Amino acid sequence: MSVLLLALLIVIVLFVLGFAVVKFLIWVAIVLAIIWVIGFFVRGVEGSRWYRW
Repeated sequence: MSVLLLALLIVIVLFVLGFAVVKFLIWVAIVLAIIWVIGFFVRGVEGSRWYRW
């Protein structure tokens, strides 16, 4: 019985951690998208790029 409860606890902890990581990655993606949009509109004349690839 205790093994089953331990396994259930591990599954719940991994689910919560996975959800937190996905939420964090979504916020990172939103911030990077905002930076990209700002860079897209702030670029100089003649369509020059604000980044170097």
